[in-house]
Amino acid sequence: MALTRAFKETVKARADVDAAFRAALLSEAVELLLTGDLEGGKLVLRDTINATIGFEDLAAQLGKSPKSLMRMVGPAGNPTAENLFAVISHLQDAMGVQLSVHSAAA
Repeated sequence: MALTRAFKETVKARADVDAAFRAALLSEAVELLLTGDLEGGKLVLRDTINATIGFEDLAAQLGKSPKSLMRMVGPAGNPTAENLFAVISHLQDAMGVQLSVHSAAA
């Protein structure tokens, strides 16, 4: 069954008009990373970047190349903690979102 609209375009269209959706994307990415799902976290982080500021703007803010950032959150990417947290920090600033961590009993 063919999709009528590309997933990336659909997510971008929703993120353009819904601040809560943008915040939920970033929150989900970080939650996946915190639970040890690096692949899922990178995938949602990539979707978040594409749907919000884009790789070009993020790369300019971080002083890195867009291709390097794309590889970092790609399927074979292995981001350092420094790079990963820099990306998350810049996304929070750009989106006007402040994530926080709360502990809970297992």
